[in-house]
Amino acid sequence: MTRVPSSTYRLQVRASFDLDAARELLAYLDDLGVGWVYLSPLLEAHPGSDHGYDVVDPTRVDPARGGPDALARLSAEAHRRGMGVLVDVVPNHVGVESPATNGWWWDVLKHGRDSRFARFFDIDWAAGQGKVLLPVLGDDDQPDPTAPIANLRLVDGMLGYHDHRFPLAPGTADAGDEDPQHVHERQHYRLVSWRAADDDLDYRRFFAVNTLAGVRVEDRDVFEASHVEIARWFRERLVDGLRVDHPDGLRHPAAYLDDLADLTGSAWVVVEKILEPGEELPARWNTAGTTGYEVLAMVDRVLVDPDGEAPLSALDDRLRGGVPPWSTLVRDNKRHVADTILHAEVRRIAREIAVELETVPDAAWRQPVEAVLVELLAAFPVYRSYLPEGRDHLDAAAAAVRADRPDLADALDRVLPLLADRVRAPSLRFQQTSGMIMAKGVEDRAFYRWSRLTSLNEVGADPAQFALAADAFHAAMARRQSSAPHAMTTSSTHDTKRGEDVRARISVIAEDPEWWSATLEALLAAAPAPDPGFANLLWQAAVGAWPLERERLHGYAEKAMREAGDRTTWTAPDTSYEKAVHALVDAAYDDPAVAALVEDAATRLADPGWSNALSAKLLTLTVPGVPDVYQGSELWEQSLVDPDNRRPVDFALRRHLLAEAAPVRPSGLEDDGRAKLHVVRTTLRLRRDRPDLFSRYEPLTATGAAAHHLLAFDRGGAIAVATRLPLGLERAGGWRDTRLELPPGEWRELLTDRPVSPEAGVLLRDLPVALLVREDR
Repeated sequence: MTRVPSSTYRLQVRASFDLDAARELLAYLDDLGVGWVYLSPLLEAHPGSDHGYDVVDPTRVDPARGGPDALARLSAEAHRRGMGVLVDVVPNHVGVESPATNGWWWDVLKHGRDSRFARFFDIDWAAGQGKVLLPVLGDDDQPDPTAPIANLRLVDGMLGYHDHRFPLAPGTADAGDEDPQHVHERQHYRLVSWRAADDDLDYRRFFAVNTLAGVRVEDRDVFEASHVEIARWFRERLVDGLRVDHPDGLRHPAAYLDDLADLTGSAWVVVEKILEPGEELPARWNTAGTTGYEVLAMVDRVLVDPDGEAPLSALDDRLRGGVPPWSTLVRDNKRHVADTILHAEVRRIAREIAVELETVPDAAWRQPVEAVLVELLAAFPVYRSYLPEGRDHLDAAAAAVRADRPDLADALDRVLPLLADRVRAPSLRFQQTSGMIMAKGVEDRAFYRWSRLTSLNEVGADPAQFALAADAFHAAMARRQSSAPHAMTTSSTHDTKRGEDVRARISVIAEDPEWWSATLEALLAAAPAPDPGFANLLWQAAVGAWPLERERLHGYAEKAMREAGDRTTWTAPDTSYEKAVHALVDAAYDDPAVAALVEDAATRLADPGWSNALSAKLLTLTVPGVPDVYQGSELWEQSLVDPDNRRPVDFALRRHLLAEAAPVRPSGLEDDGRAKLHVVRTTLRLRRDRPDLFSRYEPLTATGAAAHHLLAFDRGGAIAVATRLPLGLERAGGWRDTRLELPPGEWRELLTDRPVSPEAGVLLRDLPVALLVREDR
């Protein structure tokens, strides 16, 4: 029988916080009530990597993260305490930034197709004329592809280019010819301009990251070689479960999960799969479920006032001079991505189609085929299909292309049968590619061009869905209890665009859109912005995370404006525009008028924001699923997008406050978060110690004037109660005659440790949330 955690706690393991440091934290996590410790990737990563998703040697635990002995020590201590160990694994790709650190990649570059590791990587050898294209050359070192490469030299039996080092094929560096240009021409790789990656890259990668090369885990030998250390973990009972990163990049995700179940003995496994609204995880996948982004989206939206949608939409429309519908914005940005930074992937699908059709892909043939592939990828409504499941998504995309691009009808008719045939190479690669296009077009582009209420611009969420009614929330959670009771739930991760409590505060804006409009107008008058629409996004981030250090807001501004890509980009920065945006950030700290506006706005949002934050946290911890607490988020989590959300956590402070955590209503910008810590500890301990109280899901109703401000449900003996729309509640005069309809029995409220009154004003007097248990059970 699969062992399922009561909860998990995510830790970012790195050289500065290694496995021994994580082990020393276990006593605190145990006291907090955590079921399993959840570790970021542990296999050997690129030197200096803080995140660990760039594995260079999957056969051993990273020495920089403590090595195998430290993992054994952590595992022993966790198991001694009755805790489990969950580890994040990365089957889709490996790091190749420094070839010498990755033995497989080094061997491929050295021996080419004859390398015993050649089939480990997803390389189109024909496209590169038998060579792997390495897009590393700077513009100044080879302005013309036919020109010699500057700064190319032979170094210690290797080919050197600046700090890069590459292997030499046997017999290619004759003593009589030491011209590095000639030596380069004899290799199984070719150094090309970094700009060539967009169109010409001939190996599969992770999104648009050239230094992360895709591996073919669908090949049994590759699976076994890349999972030899993971297999040891389970053979020696060091690890109890896995989180699978980016399964959508795999050729056969379902088969991979079956292989993983065999390897782990059917351990608890969750997948980082992003579901669009209404989409279900494939039923045959051998997994407990997703990592919970769909729950994050629903929890956020049930706490948003739907009446704010129209005025905030009108504000964003006015600031931006017209905003297209979200679906149009998404499709346009996906099209741009498929036409630019990921066009090499589109061209590879086209080449595979040409092979299937036994056609010579000349320019006249390629142009319409590549164009129709771009349009299909842009119109694809979900991250990917898993044919035969998801055929309706392909049909929907094809119908959209047929309607909007009749000029591509012939090309569509040629490619569609191949894309629909699940055993054909073009179909398999199209499915692997569509998720990349969605992620880069939406998460890393459209999210930064849509500013009406930025708490909704989150991974796994649809910003066009503004709010969620309580009845719809209850229905979704009841379905989850039935279909995926052991999937993960989350509110913050290393990938979220804003920390949970930043989103909670920003969501308050929906309750007072007129005030926000006036505040924003005052900010724009005091600090004129080169793009008022982007300023709306920036100022929401500032007041949501305030107070925060200047350099953090500068970092966010730089990433946000470059990801948006409409005025400046990472590869072609507009220095004058960026200087003007950074001047806005500085004004928040240096200009008294601007600083006062930001401080006043953050102060106004703080208390209702804390109410939203506690409600969201309690809901996430108590709805069906296994709740995850991202490192440090037992206190206020006011991080922005990565790398901000990977900052070191002050665990000494958390240990200290755990002894003082109390049900005291949070207040003001400087609140230390001990109320949230108390909610987290109380709830996690209950889930760990009384799992029998979390066996079903039944909505509870309230009566009275403010009933719609109360959200409550019974999990089978544990009742969660949360406040919705706190500003509206305050305006209406509080709870007044509102009462919660409780099931029969004697109930006790655990956060305040007192008998329960069904009167909302009494029940929620100290905190905006309550956690009830039956005293007679």
